[in-house]
Amino acid sequence: MSLLTFSLNTLSRRAIWRAAAAGLWLALALPVAATQFSPNFKGTELEEFINIVGKSLGKTIIVDPTIRGKVNVRSYDLLDEKQYYQFFLNVLEVYGYAVVEMDNNVLKVIKSKDAKAAAIPVVNDDSGAGDEFITRVVPVRNVSVRDLAPLLRQLNDNAGGGNVVHYDPSNVIMVTGRAAVVNRLVEIVRLVDKAGDQEVEIVRLQFASAAELVRIVDSLIRQQGKQDATPEFFKPKVVADERINAVLVSGEPQARARVIDLIRRLDSELESTGNTRVFYLKYAKAPDMVTVLKGVSQTIAQDKGGVTTQGQAATRGSAGRTDISIEAHEGSNSLVITAQPDMMRSLEGVIRQLDIRRAQVLVEAMIVEVLEGDGLNFGVQWISPEYGIQQWQGTGQAPVSQLWAGQKDAQDVKGSSILNSEGELITQNPDTAGDYTLLASVLGSINGVMVGMIKDDWAAVVQAVKTSTNSNILATPSITTLDNQEAYFIVGQEVPILTGSTASSSNSNPFQTISRQEVGVKLKVTPQINEGNAVQMEIEQEVSGIAGATAVDITINKRQMKTTVMADDGGTVVLGGLIDEDAQESVSKVPLLGDIPLLGELFTSTNSSKKKRNLMVFIRPSIVRDEATMSYLSERKYNYIRAYQLQKEQQDIRFMPQTGPVLPEYGQSVDGSAPIPPELKAKPLSQSQEQP
Repeated sequence: MSLLTFSLNTLSRRAIWRAAAAGLWLALALPVAATQFSPNFKGTELEEFINIVGKSLGKTIIVDPTIRGKVNVRSYDLLDEKQYYQFFLNVLEVYGYAVVEMDNNVLKVIKSKDAKAAAIPVVNDDSGAGDEFITRVVPVRNVSVRDLAPLLRQLNDNAGGGNVVHYDPSNVIMVTGRAAVVNRLVEIVRLVDKAGDQEVEIVRLQFASAAELVRIVDSLIRQQGKQDATPEFFKPKVVADERINAVLVSGEPQARARVIDLIRRLDSELESTGNTRVFYLKYAKAPDMVTVLKGVSQTIAQDKGGVTTQGQAATRGSAGRTDISIEAHEGSNSLVITAQPDMMRSLEGVIRQLDIRRAQVLVEAMIVEVLEGDGLNFGVQWISPEYGIQQWQGTGQAPVSQLWAGQKDAQDVKGSSILNSEGELITQNPDTAGDYTLLASVLGSINGVMVGMIKDDWAAVVQAVKTSTNSNILATPSITTLDNQEAYFIVGQEVPILTGSTASSSNSNPFQTISRQEVGVKLKVTPQINEGNAVQMEIEQEVSGIAGATAVDITINKRQMKTTVMADDGGTVVLGGLIDEDAQESVSKVPLLGDIPLLGELFTSTNSSKKKRNLMVFIRPSIVRDEATMSYLSERKYNYIRAYQLQKEQQDIRFMPQTGPVLPEYGQSVDGSAPIPPELKAKPLSQSQEQP
């Protein structure tokens, strides 16, 4: 009986303990109702806490093995399933852990700093809540994400797993962190992005010039910004649209309103005495500009006074006047214009576009001529007063007949003796020297070698000569001119040419007419710079020189071409060329006798010649758009000439050393002083000084 009682008592105690444990379990973990939980934990290990919540929510949870700590939480409220899950996330956030939900409904509990690299969900709205880890992509429309991202990083929990990344090409920001923090940052982005929205307003002008008004307003804005250190955001921006004579204003609404009010007050009609302006030209010539502006003003005036498409008369200037006065002042190279505001704006635009620095072109022509020539003359001549003569003419041979006659004339003339009345022998004509004129003339025309002999009233002459000609000519004329401006260059001389002669009936007052002709190297060019770096050139190239004299006048060799070519900047093109080769052989001989082998050479005269000439002309343009390029080209040629002079000076003139002229170094004056420092050079006038 006692044993049975003891067993029952033991079973009762175990049942009671089990019942109590079950009741405690139900009180702590199980929902009181079907969808409510009462979270009360005291000294519960963090790992056990995660297991209890997982069983309560029916979730499979993978726990980081490094999790440590105890949970002490007591709640007097009943929580539904969603609130209970958020309570679970809040507790883990306090201990530095985060929950990552996988696609298979499995939860991973990891450290918060590792959560940003995990597979956290990416959302585009406010679907995330509480301490849930999410990533949101936020587009930004009005401000730069590069400037906005540093601000957001200061507000995000970067050490606890938060992260802010910006992507410039799409202007978006990617924010990673707990949902509550991410949503807060997104709201800040929305507010800042809205505040950065700057509208643009168009203010049309009636009297003032848009470009001039923008210059005044922009100068005023910059000056005020320096004085009070106004943030860049509050500085309005103004841009001129000269097509419609309007000003575009953008910026913060209040700043924009102030600028618009200022523009409208400045847009007032000029007084009658203020319609005259002086424009100082920088590059164009004032007299040339007057012709263009008068034509433009007449066209504009006709359009204003013509008929519109609706058939109504067009309105004239603001005051109903169209009187325009355009005068040039050559002394200051300026224009004085009197016109109404609208006409003044149109003419000002034309002046601004025409008064620009024009590009220049350095044109270098290269003429190369190589000539080679060889010649051979050989002939035998003989003469006998009694038997005959063999003579060759026109082949470079001195005529043997003239040699014979000259030799006879050169012999002494013997005097004659007679007896006088007293029987004495006297000389009537003493011995006199012969006439050498004809012989000297013939011998002076001999070229090469001549061998002759006279025996038994026979004379024979052998003459031979060989010639060789080589020439190599290189001429590089160059000239610099403005775009679309003709330039002419010549290096040579003027030679007199006989053009006619007149004599009177009695030939008492004869006279001749002579003209002078330029010979040498000539270059005439008109370059036109096309779009890009191509240059179109109209070229006239001539190389001429005196070849010799004729019975009438002189002979001039001339090589001339006229063409239009297109060449790239710094490129070389061929304009023309000549390759000429000439071979000639002339044989004069006595019939039959000249055909005898070997012996026939005594009855033959041979003249052979061969010439070969190569002539090429090249052109190379170089565009000069700025001062640096012109300085480089000038310095290169200057240093070449100076180096050549220094080389000649080193050779020295005998008995006169160190006397050769030498240019000073580039950039120095003629007396060798240092160049002018850049800070002392005259500075160009500012826009306000040019157009007061």
